[in-house]
Amino acid sequence: MADGPLRLGYWAGQEQYDPAKLLSHAIHAEAVGFDIIVTSDHFHPWSDTGGQAGFPWIWCASVAERTARVEVGTAVTTPMFRYHPAIVAQAFATLNYLYPGRVFLTVGSGHAMNETPLGYEWPGFREKVERLKEAVEIILQLWNGGFVDYEGKYYRLRSAKLYTAPKTKIPLYIATSNPTVAKIAGRYSDGILTNPRGLEKYLEIVDALERSAREAGRDPSTLSKCMEFKVSYDFDYDRAYRSALFWAPTAIPREKREKVSDPRVLESMVGDEERRKIKETWLITTDPDDIYKSLSYFLKLGFDRVYIHSASPNEERFLNILGRDILPWMREFYERLGRPIRPIVE
Repeated sequence: MADGPLRLGYWAGQEQYDPAKLLSHAIHAEAVGFDIIVTSDHFHPWSDTGGQAGFPWIWCASVAERTARVEVGTAVTTPMFRYHPAIVAQAFATLNYLYPGRVFLTVGSGHAMNETPLGYEWPGFREKVERLKEAVEIILQLWNGGFVDYEGKYYRLRSAKLYTAPKTKIPLYIATSNPTVAKIAGRYSDGILTNPRGLEKYLEIVDALERSAREAGRDPSTLSKCMEFKVSYDFDYDRAYRSALFWAPTAIPREKREKVSDPRVLESMVGDEERRKIKETWLITTDPDDIYKSLSYFLKLGFDRVYIHSASPNEERFLNILGRDILPWMREFYERLGRPIRPIVE
């Protein structure tokens, strides 16, 4: 875990709710005690039926204006195709200028479904990683101020400057499930957003992050480990399960879904295997004790920023349960833990 207190986030899924409804959830989330509002950044949703895809940067400004203290940011913005990295830097510098100390950015290599509809060719893994590294370098250099010249393999800047500069440091996180990208995060970022489901791979990613940070002369203990906790809660299990099935296209194997950008097609590709995988990757429950057990495991791994992504049928009721019972328990449990104990991968 990074030095400092546990930060608890509410995940606002742009794909599932319209911007107005999502805004009401965000305001509710701050009221019940969340520290962070984090939102997805999609051009297309995962499902056609009931799908939404509001523009998250505008929505973040609305949330920051309607709330008083929560951090607001994205997970995950792809600063490579539809967003030039310099435009990402400009947008979040402006958000920070208006709401200093309350804005963060999470970047990653993204999904084809958000880029190919705009006419871009989706590259292979190596090019995506190279582009991401260049994008991060550009964003950070522009945030640091002054005129920037940059000559990369994919991007170039010619005396570029952000005339509306950020007022405070903007935390930048990198989403990854791969040690190669974790090395980039260790060198440049304030932490990673990663998937803790596979413990062995998780430890490999954390080890790559920390080794890279030390090689760059940085203190790994200052880097956050962020996670998305997926849950659907209701008194009726079948209702909770049906609600979580909105996200079933995310369970389509990557090699298949990366070739598809039409949400109608993605929805049609959902079969028994995807429905089974949703039961494995989401906590679908009628018992709050199941939530405590799952979260205690993740907190023991050292996560210090936990984003709760709920697909619960009654989101308002679940937010009240979170605020009354679960968030206070998480903070108390985290304080009792101290530093996590975990094996070091050699």
